[in-house]
Amino acid sequence: MDNEVAAGNTTSTLGHLALGLTLLAFGIGGTGVVDNVAASDAAALATWVGGVTLFLVGLLALRAGNGGTGTAYAALGAFWFTWGTGVGDAGSAEASGLFLLLWALLALTLTVAAGGSGLFGQGVYGLLFVALLLLGIGALADNGGLAKAGGWVAAVAGLAAWYGATAAVANWPTSLGRARRSAPAAS
Repeated sequence: MDNEVAAGNTTSTLGHLALGLTLLAFGIGGTGVVDNVAASDAAALATWVGGVTLFLVGLLALRAGNGGTGTAYAALGAFWFTWGTGVGDAGSAEASGLFLLLWALLALTLTVAAGGSGLFGQGVYGLLFVALLLLGIGALADNGGLAKAGGWVAAVAGLAAWYGATAAVANWPTSLGRARRSAPAAS
């Protein structure tokens, strides 16, 4: 097996796993569904799994010649590291909202760039874009309902990324195919 192909598959799977776990923890915290757990409680996971791991996976993918995956994971690693280390700082709600909206632009870029990659590529990035957009607008408008909705969307994105990585490792299906219908028999 070609080392570059193997490295690309491994980095993509590890990246989806790290992104999925980070988004799931961040999203569940943002929903308020678990008592005494907030999105900020995911800061350590976001810093080390979402930040450092994704950044390193991105560098490995770039080294293997996979520019799209490498760019996506390195940029997402920078996002999660910045968010994880900055949580709890005395910044304003407006600054937090602007931060989330700027990173939503990255997620939008990744969504567009992942065209044709299916649910576990473009879908995860699209859901991340919607989550960051809702969270950013919610912070700017001081609207807890939008922030909670953003948490739910982030959790769904995390589940999708986690499933994509697990499916790759376990050889589960990763596409939704249509059942073939046979033509009606002529009589």
